[in-house]
Amino acid sequence: MWSEAIGLADIEEGRETTPDTQYAVASITKTFTAAAVMQLRDEGKLDLDDPLERHLPGTAHGSLPLRRMLAHASGLQREPPGEVWESLVFPAEEELLAALPDAEQVLPGATAWHYSNLAYALLGHVVARISGKPFREHVETRLLRPLELGRTTWGFDPPSARPYFVEPYSDAVRREPELELGGKGGESGLCSTVGDLARWGSFLCEPDESLLAPASVALMHEVQIMAEPDWGLGWGLGIELWRRGERIFGGHTGGFPGFISILVYSRRERIGAVLLTNSGRWPKAAETGLSLAGAALEELTPLPDPWVPEEPPPAEIVPLLGRWWSEGREAIFSWRGGRLEARLVAAPPGREPSVFEPDGEDRFRTVSGDERGELLRVVRGEDGEVAKLYWATYPFTRTPDTFGARSDGHGSD
Repeated sequence: MWSEAIGLADIEEGRETTPDTQYAVASITKTFTAAAVMQLRDEGKLDLDDPLERHLPGTAHGSLPLRRMLAHASGLQREPPGEVWESLVFPAEEELLAALPDAEQVLPGATAWHYSNLAYALLGHVVARISGKPFREHVETRLLRPLELGRTTWGFDPPSARPYFVEPYSDAVRREPELELGGKGGESGLCSTVGDLARWGSFLCEPDESLLAPASVALMHEVQIMAEPDWGLGWGLGIELWRRGERIFGGHTGGFPGFISILVYSRRERIGAVLLTNSGRWPKAAETGLSLAGAALEELTPLPDPWVPEEPPPAEIVPLLGRWWSEGREAIFSWRGGRLEARLVAAPPGREPSVFEPDGEDRFRTVSGDERGELLRVVRGEDGEVAKLYWATYPFTRTPDTFGARSDGHGSD
């Protein structure tokens, strides 16, 4: 909808930046890694609860589950063994795996959030082993090309920005080194533009089913662990999750010598923002990106889809519709978009309804929303009429009643 470029891509040459200038996006790469892992999951080639050693046999720390690694909940140390941010030499795959016994699990798994580039480097190797091709090639062929992200590349493709260090106590500027990333890939390495990252954010809001199942992208955005004690920042599967008021934003930040970046969006409204800069320090980058996305939501929130009449619900669904009570808890069952759904009357206005799919005669499975995974069972009386419902084992009747009471005296299973 809108883009702007301010300042210089190359100070020495006096070259101004443009919206098509490439920047290193650093850890935003992790969102592509997570999507690649989820693609393999959808194909049945891995399970999120698989231990690392199932796909990298004989490796150290092989008992770590992939799910925890994706959510930075594995407890694995932040970087590969050695002083990589001093030497600026990053290990290739064989070197990384050979040095892995020297890496520490600094926290017990699933006890606290602990950011780990090392975990994502290993996830990149998992993708490569399963797919049978180099990780970077897999991302190119399965994500970048199909989504026409032509300005998203491994390494720079001019026009690109140079990395700089701005002195903290003056406006003097020094060039940062342009790094050879070695085995980096799962955790970092991509360069991109604001336009390409906006398109990637759009995919993460509304995915193309031919590339990744919408349910899998939704799972990526479910909270796995909290990163801040005020619940302002959490982590999904490869996705940062920011809470601002009643709204949850998804996306990711990136930081690399001479580059800071953020991709942030609201999936519900499919609106977000991208910020890229070639300075290595921007303390308020995340808040700036979140503020820009919030401003865009205020100005650009689309109108609701126009109402259109739908086909009547099936005859067997009609007796289930309307108000039901479980003691003092009221729920409204409706038929919308060809699906049975339920909303608790006391739930916050913006909460999505519970959605059901058929699971046998007079049985439905909750596939999203409150009580996901639980069974909804229809109970009929001797006359065949619907007498009550059991949802997650709780009885629901047409009128409020105490626990343990029978609604009609002759309901049967």
